[in-house]
Amino acid sequence: MSARRGALFLVPVSLGDTVCSHILPHEVQAVARRLRHFVVENAKTARTELKRLEHPGPLRDIDIQVLPEKDAPAALDALLAPALQGHDIGLMSEAGCPAVADPGARLVARAHALDIEVRPLVGPSSILLALMASGLNGQSFAFNGYLPVSESERDGRIRQLEDESRRLQRTQIFIETPYRNERLFDALLANCRPATRLCVARELTTDSEWVHSASIADWRRKPRPELARRPTLFLLLAS
Repeated sequence: MSARRGALFLVPVSLGDTVCSHILPHEVQAVARRLRHFVVENAKTARTELKRLEHPGPLRDIDIQVLPEKDAPAALDALLAPALQGHDIGLMSEAGCPAVADPGARLVARAHALDIEVRPLVGPSSILLALMASGLNGQSFAFNGYLPVSESERDGRIRQLEDESRRLQRTQIFIETPYRNERLFDALLANCRPATRLCVARELTTDSEWVHSASIADWRRKPRPELARRPTLFLLLAS
């Protein structure tokens, strides 16, 4: 075993069909191109991203391992074995920054437990980009992932998040499966109070990027945004 341990590099992935030079610094691209071991959420997505990065190695020669769905220490140790042998590893999410609202956090935690250096790289995070562009409170915020699918549970959760936002002055951030975006948008307009501010951030970093913030009262008067099957984040702040 090599005396030198490799590092776990957290490699950001594009949020859409975007030229890498528009979203990743040159140094980050250079690091990703030299790696030969990757742990990924989705192998197909990872190969597409490596092609976008113009990785110089033949894809068939690159070690691409898929992160297991369940937390299994032995499986995580096997994925990190190259680092223990002195090789650097890249962790890639399906989109955006690994380990942020992402199952890759389990691998990062295990890397720390094994005393493997963790190196985060700069890249696009849809959560932070949406918050930056929203004009809502960036001092206190929470990412809540997906809301319940059941209409009654979803509507109750919306009202709960709005109450918490008003009480703590906290920006609430959440997402939906793209084909249900329009239903969530309608539910927000139906359940939130008129003064609550809602930001809709669609297809960030792509040519179709669109971000708009307004009160629920104003949204009810505006034309409906085109959200069907388009990756979108929703942010609300109640007053």
